[in-house]
Parts: sequence; structure tokens; C-alpha cells
Amino acid sequence: MNYRHIYHAGNFADVMKHALLLRLLAALQRKPKPFLVLDTHAGLGAYDVTSEQAEKTGEWRDGIGRLLDAPPPALADYVETIRRLGLYPGSPLFAVAALRSTDRLIACELHPEDAQILRRSLRPYANAAAHERDGYEALGAFLPPPEKRALVLIDPPFERPDEFAHLAKTLAAAWRKFPSGVYVVWYPIKHRAPVRGFFEALRLAGVRDLVAAELLRRPDTDPTRLNGAGLAIINPPFGFEAEALPILEACRDAFGEAGASLALERIIHE
Repeated sequence: MNYRHIYHAGNFADVMKHALLLRLLAALQRKPKPFLVLDTHAGLGAYDVTSEQAEKTGEWRDGIGRLLDAPPPALADYVETIRRLGLYPGSPLFAVAALRSTDRLIACELHPEDAQILRRSLRPYANAAAHERDGYEALGAFLPPPEKRALVLIDPPFERPDEFAHLAKTLAAAWRKFPSGVYVVWYPIKHRAPVRGFFEALRLAGVRDLVAAELLRRPDTDPTRLNGAGLAIINPPFGFEAEALPILEACRDAFGEAGASLALERIIHE
């Protein structure tokens, strides 16, 4: 519980994650039936990137800071959402700001102080609830939802050395309990082996229809650095890959160093 996202809010990985999240939410709203968004590791809800904590790393300057003056067309809606909300939104605020009144958000945060701030961030939204609880346990508590439709965002801090293995086991159990949900999992890319092992564990667990969207700022040759990030999406909405590609291309062009690349691949077929 030592991780604090304030040091990393608005960095390149956040930009990619949140821009793709907005596309996924828009795709789910093409159908009139309400749905639940379950954010398992929600954080504070909103972040002041000009705060002393954020400025200690200054990661936002090489992320959202590069886009505010002249966002590329593929990221224009994402940047406009930030301007409308004020402080840099975390995933729960991006989600609830995009939802219809009939949709719901459940946001979970384990750290007591952060959970209190999250509650205050979500107080203006009648269709949002914050829970102080372990995000992995929340998968068993809230799935399947009464709506029978859900987007489940799992964005753990990756503090524990076995995070990928624990994530794969917990995600597979949630998928077996609620196989029709859209599961969106953020993961860091320092080097390739843990990511390959994660995908293989899901395949062996029987998971089907898995797409990986990845952005590498640089080749993943130095495992001590955050070289890139990815989203693994189980049951992606129809047309997601076509909508995700220009977002990934815009992120690569905005944040990439020498050897930057992107990947959009169906890892496991239906």
C-alpha cells in the first residue's frame, strides 16, 4: 500500500489508458441497456499535477503536458474531458463523467486516506459509489452485476513481485463467474517475459477473445525502466481495434523516443 498515483498521474501511460477507456465506454453506450463500471484500484479520483508531490517526478509534463496546447485529433475528446473536469481525472472520474444517468460506477480503493478523498471526488455523482476495500476482492463481491453488462477496469499498482500471476488467477476467476463482461487490465511493460507469462496463464485458464493494445516509448531492453504500457481487453466491443489504432498512433507520435512502437493484437481468439 505504498504506491501513490499522484507521482505518475497524467504520464504517457495514463494518457493511453484513459483515452482508450473513453472509447470503450462510448462503444458500450451504443446499446440502450445500462451497464456497471467497476474500477478495482481507483485511487483518489482526481489529481493536481501542479502539486509538490506530482512535481517531484514531473511525469505529467511528458504526458498530458505535451497535449494541452494542441491535441492531435485522435486525443481531442480526451483532452476536452480533462478541461471540463478541471484537475487531472483518474479513471473513476473519466468513467463517471462519460456515463449516462442509468449507468453506474463502483470505485474501490484500499488505502483509507485515499478512499476518503475518492468519496469526496465522487460525491457530486448520484450514480457513483466509492468503497474502501481490496479491489481484487471486489471482483467476487460485485460480479455479476444486476445489469448483466459491465466494464471492469483492473489497474493494480504492481507493487508485489507476483502481481502478474495473482492478477491472472483473479481475473480468470472473475471471467468464469461473469464471462460476458468487458475486462480492461492495465499492465506495465518493463520487459516482455512477464507479459507473455500473463497472457499464457489466461489462455490456459480458458479465457477467450483477448486483445492487447500496447505503447512502447522505447525498446524494452532495460527492465529497470517503464518502457511502455498496455491494456489487455477481454471481450472488446465490436470495432474497438479500428478505434484504438489512431489513439495508439497519436500516443506514439507524442511520447515516443527512438525505437518507439505500438502493437494492437488479438492474443486469444474466440
